[in-house]
Amino acid sequence: MESQNPKVVVIGAGWAGLGATYRLAKQGYNVTLLEAGAYPGGLVAGWKTPGGRSVEAGIHGFWYPYSNIFSLIRELGISPFTPFTRSSQYSPAGLEVESPIFQDLPRLPTPLGTFLYTQFKRLPLSDRLSALPLLYAVVDFDNSDEAWQRYDKVTARELFKDFGVSARLYRDSFEPMLLVGLFAPGEQCSAAAALGMLYYFILAHQPDFDVVWCRGTVGEKIFRPWVEQIEQAGGKILSNRRVSDILLDSEGLAKAVVCGDEVFEADAVIFAVGVSGMQKIVSGSSSLQNRKEFRNLMNLGAVDVLATRLWCDRKIHIPRPSNACFGFDATTGWTFFDLNALHDEYRDVPETVIEADFYHANQLLPMSDEEIVQMVQDYLAICVPEFRAAKICDRSIIRLSRAVTHFAPGSYQNMLPAKTSIDNVFMSGDWIINRHGSWSQEKAYVTGLEAANLVIERFGKGTTAEIIPVEPDEPHIQIMRSLNRNLRNLGNTFPPIWLP
Repeated sequence: MESQNPKVVVIGAGWAGLGATYRLAKQGYNVTLLEAGAYPGGLVAGWKTPGGRSVEAGIHGFWYPYSNIFSLIRELGISPFTPFTRSSQYSPAGLEVESPIFQDLPRLPTPLGTFLYTQFKRLPLSDRLSALPLLYAVVDFDNSDEAWQRYDKVTARELFKDFGVSARLYRDSFEPMLLVGLFAPGEQCSAAAALGMLYYFILAHQPDFDVVWCRGTVGEKIFRPWVEQIEQAGGKILSNRRVSDILLDSEGLAKAVVCGDEVFEADAVIFAVGVSGMQKIVSGSSSLQNRKEFRNLMNLGAVDVLATRLWCDRKIHIPRPSNACFGFDATTGWTFFDLNALHDEYRDVPETVIEADFYHANQLLPMSDEEIVQMVQDYLAICVPEFRAAKICDRSIIRLSRAVTHFAPGSYQNMLPAKTSIDNVFMSGDWIINRHGSWSQEKAYVTGLEAANLVIERFGKGTTAEIIPVEPDEPHIQIMRSLNRNLRNLGNTFPPIWLP
């Protein structure tokens, strides 16, 4: 009977929360998912333009190593993705880089494939070669707790400078990757996070940078059918439920979750919200404020995002469907996407539909909609001159304050693991400490499964989810890492002197 099944409350309906809820519902748990917004999805929940068109907050890529998400998609029986696509990178000077589909080329040992096949238009070979000493840091950073402790208090900018990366390579290659990968400039990014992100998405294996895109909004193409299957399995998803507190029993275990006047009984609780959302909950929760680990997460930061979508009055030829841009603003990176090429609904329309998203967009959010539209069109025209003569028929401007995690130097010590000091409260999300090695949406989903597995292990009911590990390091990287660990154990001091 349902009343005999453990009651689990999951808070937050993004990749982590839906992943945990899906697994637990399938294992027969009485699981309730609470979402503060009107729809499940977090950043991929839906909005409408003035003209009534559906939009989402930005475009989210799905990279080659997202094995667990791709496995989920197969399990759901849906086909939401484009083929793998090529991408470009622009600066105010024009086209800077074109990336191939790496898996279609002969596979070379990492990082040779990335180095040789990426088509740099202006960056001299001498500058690219200046990155070679950085390979030691890549080897030394193995995603262990010790490696995070060594590198996290150093900025990414310091890391690249001290390993001899040329100023031009940093400015034209590494800094742009940080701005669109970690959403902040290098002097504001943890060196540990920079190494983890770059290795996972680019350096670990030649095809890792290959990416597919959803053929419509993620909310409609993925989350809607996923929610239907969760509900068919018995899970309950309640929107417009903003959690304000959790209640503890006399033994210090969570017994209920509070949403305004509503109280949801719980035998276990899984938090699956972003940093900003978690900080809001802690600010109003006397139960969590009494615990140092939750107070400490108030030290974590988040980054502002500006998501725009423009409908132009004519067809414009855009060489590549996905593009990253740098150098337009000193501390802001941005991307633009040809939705006529990526989204089914725009494939045959007469106008051009462009998504342009800006990260670390603090100084842009106060601008008026009209100023933002003009800025975006001006920037697009620098990359693709045909945009200059286009007229904007419709637009979507979504301002997202403190929307994505800021992996600032020193932040690792304030992040939480999946297990907390409350034995039946578990954490998940892309900012949670784990050892899987993934990033972004894949990491969020994986931590949701890990949290569900902890619940299953606690109650001894059901089967834990099988989590696909990241692809193993290539043999030469494994050998170098093993040698490095052995030398460390012998007391040798290989890292630069600024690393503790």
